[in-house]
Amino acid sequence: MSSRRDLWLLLPHPIRRLPADLAAVIAVIVFVNIAVFLPGVRETSAREVLGLAFVLCIPGYTLIAALFPESGVSPLLTDNSETDDVAELVDDETVSRRGIDGIERVALSFGLSIAVVPLIGLVLNFTPWGIRLVPIMVAVSGVSLILTAVAASRRWAVSPADRFQVPYREWLQAARVELFEPATQTDAMLNVVLVGSLLLATGSVGFAVTNPTQGESFSELYLLTENETGDRVADNYPTEFERGQSRNLTVGIGNHEHERVSYTVVAELQRVTIVNNSTRVQDATELRRFQAVIGDNETWHRQHTITPQMTGDRLRLQYLLYKDEPATPLNRSAAYREVHLWVNVTG
Repeated sequence: MSSRRDLWLLLPHPIRRLPADLAAVIAVIVFVNIAVFLPGVRETSAREVLGLAFVLCIPGYTLIAALFPESGVSPLLTDNSETDDVAELVDDETVSRRGIDGIERVALSFGLSIAVVPLIGLVLNFTPWGIRLVPIMVAVSGVSLILTAVAASRRWAVSPADRFQVPYREWLQAARVELFEPATQTDAMLNVVLVGSLLLATGSVGFAVTNPTQGESFSELYLLTENETGDRVADNYPTEFERGQSRNLTVGIGNHEHERVSYTVVAELQRVTIVNNSTRVQDATELRRFQAVIGDNETWHRQHTITPQMTGDRLRLQYLLYKDEPATPLNRSAAYREVHLWVNVTG
């Protein structure tokens, strides 16, 4: 027992004074970041379960804790010399509201989290980092930690009698009496039904989170160029070349297949003829092959420097996307996706 107390005394004084609910908030933030970023853990269902609890509760709870450091009620009558008539008059109104109670804190925590997280995403949308996993986690965790520090500071400034505290012991005692010492047989049956309902609801939510309904599966293949400021845009594609002249394009792949996929991109410059609305390849030169393994909902970009040797008008610069390796000889009709540009190459 003394060794445990000695370890507790090693912690900095502000941490030892930290209220239990705010310490739990910090623990959740740490565990969620571990679940999201630590290899071996981020692939498990803990990432979804902890992440859902994080975004739905923590930001709103820290904001409420910062705004309302006082407890929900405080005594009006402390003088025992008050007459019985006055006591009867106030009866159940022997408390005055100074803040918000526990139920209101829980409800507002969910509501404000739903409001705060999209606002953080909106701000990130106008930054160079954008709305991606790492910026979202850093921003939401940072805002929550700052609000936790503000909440702790404001709560310490309130007198102990008025300071908000989560009544864990009272709740546990009341739950123990209600569950294991029911007043009647009917209460015991209702307790069993309540526990069963909570387990069923928890299992249903956990299953829904860990096994989300998958939407349509598809992959994207696209071409981009760079504008004057260096940004990638889908515009101003090069169409006029000289033989041996190098021009740059950016090849992009977007994976929305709900799984990790291995891709191959084949770039060809082709001389084609069109007969009865059918395009036939007369001659083709393979320019380059790209291979990439891309995770679900991830994108991949590579710059392709094109130096054509074939000359002619209305040549087709075609990019063919295959899952895994394409067959040999190349079967263009078996490509999963394709994009192309019509270019002119002079000698």
